[in-house]
Amino acid sequence: MGKAKSYILLLWLAFESVHGYAQKFNYYEKLVPEYTLPDALKMQDGTPIKSIRSWERKRRPELLSLFQEHVYGQTRHVPKKLRYRVASTDRNALGGLATRKEVVIFLADDTTRRINLLVYLPNSQNSPVAMFMGLNFAGNQTIHADPGISMSKSWTRFANKPGFNQDGTANEGSRGAYASRWQLEAILEKGYGLATAYHGDLQLDRRDAATLPQNFYTWYNQDRSLQPGENDWGIIGVWAWGLSRMMDYLEQDPDVDANRVALVGHSRLGKAVLWAGAQDERFAMVVSNNSGEGGAALARRKFGETVEEITQAAPHWFGANFKKFARKEEELPVDFHQLLALISPRPLYVASSSEDLWADPKGEYLSAYHAGAAYKLYKLNALCSSAPPAVGEPVQEGVIGYHNRKGAHDITRYDWDLYLSFADKHLKPASFSAKQK
Repeated sequence: MGKAKSYILLLWLAFESVHGYAQKFNYYEKLVPEYTLPDALKMQDGTPIKSIRSWERKRRPELLSLFQEHVYGQTRHVPKKLRYRVASTDRNALGGLATRKEVVIFLADDTTRRINLLVYLPNSQNSPVAMFMGLNFAGNQTIHADPGISMSKSWTRFANKPGFNQDGTANEGSRGAYASRWQLEAILEKGYGLATAYHGDLQLDRRDAATLPQNFYTWYNQDRSLQPGENDWGIIGVWAWGLSRMMDYLEQDPDVDANRVALVGHSRLGKAVLWAGAQDERFAMVVSNNSGEGGAALARRKFGETVEEITQAAPHWFGANFKKFARKEEELPVDFHQLLALISPRPLYVASSSEDLWADPKGEYLSAYHAGAAYKLYKLNALCSSAPPAVGEPVQEGVIGYHNRKGAHDITRYDWDLYLSFADKHLKPASFSAKQK
């Protein structure tokens, strides 16, 4: 056994003894059990999928149904009438670099349910622009120090942290608190726009959210019980649904090329963008950053965070059925390479970080690798090696990209530089038009 692996094992055992997690999680590759992945290109009755037509008409709908039943819960319909109001526009934002819009997406006639969408568009472009879009963790004002961004008034999970009050609400000190995760100027300078909203506009990330007056489920299911039922969606499903409602607006905005919108999400919001991109084929590209269990990582590896851990710590993220596979991942009818396969044939980028063993970097890579089976149906190149690349050595094969960045669980300028480069290959007008022919 090498010194590095021995050290990791000792750290794991020490953490177990202190925190009482014995036998519940694993950071040691030799303890990964043998497993067999369910085939992305084989129907549940064993029928092989050999054509794009069969994939799109049979297997793809079947996989979506399986993920709804066993992981994320049943996605619900869209309200019949969605209204939008541009609340503010500044065409000289960031010293003239961008146009900033704040758009209210009304989900109900009484205006009590709304998404506050923040949109930046590069002033360097004279035609509709490609966009990156995703949810943020703590309010729109945290993505940049721009004083023109309206302050979110909602609860966040950052109580007493710099920029946040004792009750979790934000104050002026929160402006730009998480700007490093968005790299707005870099996005704009490359000719892309950015659209984002606070995930709490849809549903607060709290285990007790279903008991609160602003609970999404109570609003959406007004004639039903307060608690979501066994087949109802969890919050990841609600967030994914909200991303599609944000896309509904972008389709109406003449400054946006809605055919070139890339989803990007970090951590639990990376799980949300994968589920949104799997369901909604309007998204042209999907980027998962450190999404881990319930996102890009393979559940059957039982490495780092497991089904048991995530459904105990955050049961509200998933449909109720997912917890049935705690310590029984091998019985789960799907695994998450099949979620990534549902993005095909659109460009997909999966990223890990070397110190984020909880998210299982190798499992995230292998998921992207095995998703390649669906891409190959479209005669597209996919990741060619089952061996993950070294830390700091990105790989891109066809329309699938992957890297494992040195460092901790985060999204950084290094990550964004690679996402922007990947987008340049697949979403710039010339390359994108060629793919549509």
